[in-house]
Amino acid sequence: MNYREGEPIRDTKAPDGPIEERWEKRKFAARLVNPANKRKLSVIVVGTGLAGGSAAATLGELGYQVTSFCYQDSPRRAHSIAAQGGINAAKNYRGDGDSVYRLFYDTVKGGDFRARESNVYRLAQVSVNIIDQAVAQGVPFAREYGGLLDTRSFGGAQVSRTFYARGQTGQQLLLGAYQALERQIAAGTVTMHARHEMLELIVSDGRARGVVVRDMVTGEIESHLADAVVLATGGYGNVFFLSTNAKGCNTSAIWRAHRKGALFANPCYTQIHPTCIPVSGEYQSKLTLMSESLRNDGRVWVPLEAGDARPPAAIPEDERDYYLERIYPAFGNLVPRDIASRAAKNVCDGGRGVGPGGLGVYLDFADASTRLGRDAVEEKYGNLFEMYERITGEDPYAQPMRIYPAVHYTMGGLWVDYDLQSSIPGLFVVGEANFSDHGANRLGASALMQGLADGYFVLPTTIGDYLAGARDFGPVDEVSVAEAEIAVRDRIQRLLAVDGDRTADSFHRELGKLMWDYCGMERTEASLTKALARIPELRAEFWRNVKVSGTNEELNQALERAGRVADFFDLAELMCLDALHRTESCGGHFRAESQDADGEALRDDENFAYVAAWEHTPEGPVLHREDLEYAYVKMSQRSYK
Repeated sequence: MNYREGEPIRDTKAPDGPIEERWEKRKFAARLVNPANKRKLSVIVVGTGLAGGSAAATLGELGYQVTSFCYQDSPRRAHSIAAQGGINAAKNYRGDGDSVYRLFYDTVKGGDFRARESNVYRLAQVSVNIIDQAVAQGVPFAREYGGLLDTRSFGGAQVSRTFYARGQTGQQLLLGAYQALERQIAAGTVTMHARHEMLELIVSDGRARGVVVRDMVTGEIESHLADAVVLATGGYGNVFFLSTNAKGCNTSAIWRAHRKGALFANPCYTQIHPTCIPVSGEYQSKLTLMSESLRNDGRVWVPLEAGDARPPAAIPEDERDYYLERIYPAFGNLVPRDIASRAAKNVCDGGRGVGPGGLGVYLDFADASTRLGRDAVEEKYGNLFEMYERITGEDPYAQPMRIYPAVHYTMGGLWVDYDLQSSIPGLFVVGEANFSDHGANRLGASALMQGLADGYFVLPTTIGDYLAGARDFGPVDEVSVAEAEIAVRDRIQRLLAVDGDRTADSFHRELGKLMWDYCGMERTEASLTKALARIPELRAEFWRNVKVSGTNEELNQALERAGRVADFFDLAELMCLDALHRTESCGGHFRAESQDADGEALRDDENFAYVAAWEHTPEGPVLHREDLEYAYVKMSQRSYK
C-alpha cells in the first residue's frame, strides 16, 4: 500500500505562554454564547460512555439542544462500565510528592514523549476537578478508616494518585454521568436514541452538520441534523478480534468521519495490557482484563528455569524470577503497561511461561495476604478475585493468578486540535476516539480521567467558541444529506447481496489473528509487509464470500457485524502502513529492528518526533506531520530502573 507526503499541519488553537496558564488563557479567549441563544443551537453526541455521557449531560445543562445516540439498549451499557481499577487525579491527598506537574510529566514520559505538552498539562490540571464532580454526584469512592478518599498506585508512577471504587470504578463513574444525562433527558434538553448506530457523517459546506443512523431494531435509515457533531465512540482495539473490549466496540463512526475528510492520527499506537486472563481456546470471542490495580499488591513471577512445569506452590522462592522487580527495581511491578507486556512476552518466549501453551505468568498475592491479611486483600480486590475464579475455576487466594498481555486500548484516533475539534470544522472528538493525550502509551487509570475531562470540562468550553459563529453556517445542503443516505443504503445492500458462505465473524477472527501475529506486541518490516499483502486479499474475499442473512428491515446482528468488520479491514491496512513507515520503537509501537542493548524501545527523535496524521483520498493515504515540540520536559530514553 503506497502513500504520499502532504503538507505539514499544526495545532493552531493551543495558546502560547507559560504552560500552566494556557488553559485559562484559552477559556478566557473563547467566544461565549448567551443562554437565550444556546437554546437555539443543536449538538449531536454519538456515544454515551464517560466522554459522551458527560459531554451530553453538560451541554444539555448549559442549555443546548442535544441529541444523543448509542447502539446499546441503554446509555449505561457503554463500555466505560468495564473499567476496573481507578481514575488518576493530582490531588496529593497522600502527601507523597504528587502535583499537577508530576502527573503531567509522568503522562508525557509514560507516552514515550509522543504526546503534546499543552494537551497533557491541561489534562493534569483538570483532573483535580473531576474527583470533586464525581463525589458530588455520589460516586462511592473507597475511603480510608477516617473517611478521607483512599488512593492507590498504578503503573508508571511512584505516587498514589489513583482514586477507585473497589474494582468497579468505571461502572460507578458511568452511573454518575448517566444520572446527570438522565436528568437532562427529563428536563428536555437531551433527546436520547438508544439502539441506533451511526453509519455516516453528513458534511455540508465543509462543516459537520449531522449523522445518518440505522435504527437497529427496525432497520430504518434516519438523518439527524445539528450545528455541531461530537464523536465519543471509543477505540478500535477490536480490529484484533480478541481484546478486552466489549464485542460491540467498533471503529465505524470514526472511520466514516475519516472517509469524509477527518485526519486519522497515529493508528499504529495500540496498547497491550499486561494483566489479562490468558487465551484458553479457539472458541473465545473476547478476553478479560484483570485490573492493573492488582499490581499494587500482587507480585509477578515465572520459574527461574525454562520448562519448569511444577505447580506454583512447589517452586521455592530461590527458584522463582520476580523479573519486573529484578529488571526495574525503582518501579518494580508498577512499570508502564507496554514495558510490563513486553517483559512478559520475553520470558514466555524464553520457555519460562506457565499454564497451557506456556503463555502466562503468575500474579501472586501470597505476600500481600501474609502482610495485610486476607480480609484486607478481599476488601480491596474481592470482586476481581471472584471474577477470576468464575472464569478460570481457580481460587486466586489459594494459588497465583495466571495472566498474559492482550489488546486493550488504542492511543491513536481522529486528529484533533487543542479545542478537541477534528480537521472537519464542527466535528469534535472526545475520549478514546481521539488521539490527543496519551502519546504512544497510556498510563493506567488515565482513560477515565481523559474521558471525563473532555466531557465535563474541556468540550463545553471549546464547542461554545465554535457555536458562537453558528449564525453564519447557513442551511444544511439537501444534496449532502441525500448523498450520505444513499451511501449508507448502497453499502447495506451490497453486504446483503453477496450471499456467500462465510460469516463475518470468521473473517474478523482471521483478520484479528493476522493483526496480532504481524502488527501486535512486536512488529517488523517483514511482518508488516506480509500483513499489507494479505489484508487486501482477505478483504476481497470478504466482499465475494461473506454471508449476511436476513434483511435490513429488522433486527439483524449479522448485518451490524458485517458492516463493522468491513471497516476493520480498511483500518487494519492503515494501521500496518503507519507501523511500517514509523521505523522507530516508541511506547506500544515496538519495531524489533529498533531496540537498545537491553531490549527496550529505541526512539528516533530526530526523524519521528511527530504526530502522523493520515488523510483519506481516492488516490491513497496522504501523510501529514505535526511536529512535537518539548519546552517543559526533556525528551530522553525512558528508564524505570
